[in-house]
Amino acid sequence: MDPATQTGPDEVVTLVVKHLIKKGSEADYEAWLRRIVRIAGGRPGHLGVDVVRSKQGGLALFTCVLRYRSTDDLQTWLDSSERQTLIAEAAPMLADGDKTEIGAVNEFWFSPLAEGVAPPPRWKQAVVSLCVILPLTLLIPIIWGPVLRLHPFLSNYVVGTFLVTVTIVVLVVYLMMPAATRLFAPWLEASVKETL
Repeated sequence: MDPATQTGPDEVVTLVVKHLIKKGSEADYEAWLRRIVRIAGGRPGHLGVDVVRSKQGGLALFTCVLRYRSTDDLQTWLDSSERQTLIAEAAPMLADGDKTEIGAVNEFWFSPLAEGVAPPPRWKQAVVSLCVILPLTLLIPIIWGPVLRLHPFLSNYVVGTFLVTVTIVVLVVYLMMPAATRLFAPWLEASVKETL
């Protein structure tokens, strides 16, 4: 692994796998993909996977974003003989090999799916981030409110703020931002195409 992409031992790490599929191999690849996703999901430290289907040069492009609890957990999966065997099985279906990128979990919220495509403009990234974070900052304190009033310790400003902040961060990183980037993808990608 490239030292520049290493994260701290306790930082969530993301593996992005891109597979460009040969024509006529799409159905076989999808069956293989379901199998490897199930197997990877059973590995220690696996936190989830998102699969995005798109096209590149007339071929099907599958971008899989896997999240792991730590760099060590991810590296164990990458080095496993099980993964190596599965990748060897998929090799005849791949037009461009097994392409992987490793980074911190939030680096891939706005990463373009296709090679050589610029990310969306910062202002569009800011709008999507605002649409995700603003509702949470308004709702989460209201939801936590009754619980925080149950005990003097929980009513402490620092403790209450910590609980609200942790809730918002976890929801943004694991649930809301991945869903929002998928939802807004046509709008985000449209601006990239306009600038080319």
